[in-house]
Amino acid sequence: MQQELYHNYILRKTKESRMTEPTKSIWVTFRKEGVHLYPAAATDPALATGDEYDVSFLGVAHRHIFHFKVRIEVFHDDRDIEFIQFKRWLEKLYNEDILQLNHRSCEMISDELHTQISTRYPGRFVEIEIAEDGENGSLTFYPSTK
Repeated sequence: MQQELYHNYILRKTKESRMTEPTKSIWVTFRKEGVHLYPAAATDPALATGDEYDVSFLGVAHRHIFHFKVRIEVFHDDRDIEFIQFKRWLEKLYNEDILQLNHRSCEMISDELHTQISTRYPGRFVEIEIAEDGENGSLTFYPSTK
């Protein structure tokens, strides 16, 4: 679904620019240790199944290394957002407790991070991938508002 949204967005941008202007982006990665839980997993019969599919243990706080990959639209070849600076700013959001992982899902973390990014860099498309331990995660595409 996310790839389809991205694909449709790129097609629309291409048609708008009549294939004369490419859509460009940069991406950065970083990691952050965090503890979270999925409260419903402890009691929801679809999750606490009592068999080999049981994930009720997710209802207890547990540690992960969250892997982030953040992609953002840029408007020219000489980068209007320098990726090392962008990465340092993103990491600082968590280091200074502006954003916290707490007990949030990957999707919730992504939405909160996007709020910060879109405030600083309004109107640009952003794609955020967050994985628990680099293994399982979410991918969310936020289309441009311009």
